[in-house]
Amino acid sequence: MATSFIVLLGPPGVGKGTQAKILAERTGLVHISSGDLFRENMKNQTELGKLAQSYMNKGELVPDDVTIAMIRDRLSRPDCGAGAILDGFPRTTAQADALTKMLADFGGDVDKVPYVTAPESALVARLSGRWTCRAKGHVFHEKNNPPMQAAVCDFDGSELYQRDDDKSDTVIRRIQIYLEQTAPLIAYYRQRGKLIEINGAQSIEEVAKSLLSALKN
Repeated sequence: MATSFIVLLGPPGVGKGTQAKILAERTGLVHISSGDLFRENMKNQTELGKLAQSYMNKGELVPDDVTIAMIRDRLSRPDCGAGAILDGFPRTTAQADALTKMLADFGGDVDKVPYVTAPESALVARLSGRWTCRAKGHVFHEKNNPPMQAAVCDFDGSELYQRDDDKSDTVIRRIQIYLEQTAPLIAYYRQRGKLIEINGAQSIEEVAKSLLSALKN
């Protein structure tokens, strides 16, 4: 069976995680989130997890070779035989080069790189409209999913508050940092003819349709 490796890119608030899950369900490919992979390795106290934790405890960035080793270990499992959807990796052109070399060892390559994007104003509205319940972390949105009673959780009656990273000033900075850091990676995959821009301002289902259509072509 031919392998298919997809790298999914998109700024905070564009719904990349949601789309990765939909893609995984509809293509049968495994969704590999680098964030989930880090948490899994640290929770299970694997050698790589302990190594990553040692850097994080010192307030240092986890070196590329540790991250790449985690990704390699995950891709070597049987459920990745047909390929995978990578979410959160690579983040830099150096990591993209390492991924290309790694996938060659598995007899594959990055096929396509969907870049889900939307105007900054739409991203800010999505993220800064989120409110979280203090008791159990239920999430509401003042426009898309408002609570029945203002500032009160529908499920347990606890207070709704806005997390610091959901406040508009922080949200704008997060988006700007993402765009600055990812610009070289966008250029890298565009130059190689692998980048596909997807309009992330559409509904969840429309974005999913656009993604699936782009991957089939």
